[in-house]
Amino acid sequence: MRNITVRSPSLRREASSLRQEANVLEHRILALARLRPLRDPVAATCADLALTPPQIHALLWLGEDGPLTMGELARRLGSSERAVTGIVDRLERATLVRRVRSESDRRVVRVELSRKGGSAYRALSARILEKVASFLALLEPRDCEALFGILERIRTMTAPAGARP
Repeated sequence: MRNITVRSPSLRREASSLRQEANVLEHRILALARLRPLRDPVAATCADLALTPPQIHALLWLGEDGPLTMGELARRLGSSERAVTGIVDRLERATLVRRVRSESDRRVVRVELSRKGGSAYRALSARILEKVASFLALLEPRDCEALFGILERIRTMTAPAGARP
């Protein structure tokens, strides 16, 4: 068997070994999913809100990173710009966001949270933080550190060259 090429030479493993590990991970995730739905834990945390999962994710990205172009918001949501236009239209009707045209290039439209949207973001963020904390409470501190380290390594190794941290 040939080695799989990854960014870190220390992580090269046989393809068959990686398939076995992927199989173990898949089965463990499925076992978790049998206990509770994993489809969209963020949206599930906020199920009582009158917002769709894409609307919730849009509010979260805008709250985390500030105003975004329609194209960047589409990329973050994994949607087309056409789909994001509908999402933003509904959030705008709910007075949670507003569109702002660039002064230097009127073709560029940024979406930003309104005051009401900022309040909604803070409430969403607090709910999610509480939910994440309850899951982390199930782990030993050393397991949390291991999890954080693994996530950081995955982020670093999958980030495009020159991407901001």
